[in-house]
Amino acid sequence: MEAVEWERRPKLRRPVLVAAFEGWSDAGDAASTAAKYLAAAWGARRFAVIDSEDFRQIDWPTNEFAAASLPGGKRDVIFLHGVEPQLKWKTFCAAVLDVAHSLDAEMALTLGALLTDTPHSRPVRVTGTATDPELGARLGLQRSRYEGPTGITGVLHDALTRGNIPSASLWASVPHYVSQVPSPKATLALVERAAEMLGGSVEVTDLQIAAAAYERSVDERVEADDEAAAYVRQLEEAAEEEERDEEDDAPNRPTSPVAMPWPPRWSGSSGSTAGATSPGRWPRPAPRRSGRSARPR
Repeated sequence: MEAVEWERRPKLRRPVLVAAFEGWSDAGDAASTAAKYLAAAWGARRFAVIDSEDFRQIDWPTNEFAAASLPGGKRDVIFLHGVEPQLKWKTFCAAVLDVAHSLDAEMALTLGALLTDTPHSRPVRVTGTATDPELGARLGLQRSRYEGPTGITGVLHDALTRGNIPSASLWASVPHYVSQVPSPKATLALVERAAEMLGGSVEVTDLQIAAAAYERSVDERVEADDEAAAYVRQLEEAAEEEERDEEDDAPNRPTSPVAMPWPPRWSGSSGSTAGATSPGRWPRPAPRRSGRSARPR
């Protein structure tokens, strides 16, 4: 049985594949929510699903493809959203690649979110990488040099590269000390950056309201715990020091058509939510190092 079940075959203009998965690369539900938000905002209609039988041992939602026209743009968007498969990652990625090739996708963009030692009170850091040097130069993105544990997004990027489809990724940082609740603030950052990269427009007033409410809620929880408040102040001081270092390095920073932080930094571990610090255990912030380091794909 074919892994992809087609409901219809849409006729698309120079489509871009946008993918996000629930799982380890979805801290605070930010990436999956961002993909669903963009799909809903642009009126995406489902056209195919990947049968989950071969990739899951219990009953889980299918991974769905939907297509939409980019508002004000000259291309269309293919959305892929679902849950990270448990089994047969290569087979799963081959199915995704088959859909991308069938619809002549010109590039792919994955969305992710990871837990880091970043304070909730600062703007969300969104970093980007590209697997193709030409695409990276056009979008002002760094090529990924990450080596280590990965999820389905890393395997999918490898498959896309082998299939001659250039791809990029956007990752939002989510404070590890509030890892158990959705982060509309990180979702908002991903939605705005993805729309900017794709050249589309999207209304985000409701996300802005949700992000402000999220920050107020976390403020209240932190202020009610002296140890937590002290820890967050340390994170804020470290972030301010890093920002000063970046300002000092501004003359050496290359220009970029996409508003990405430069240079990309990897804060924390592989990005997995496993073993994240929970409230009540407030470690000392790790020292921030200047210069480039690896990012996940």
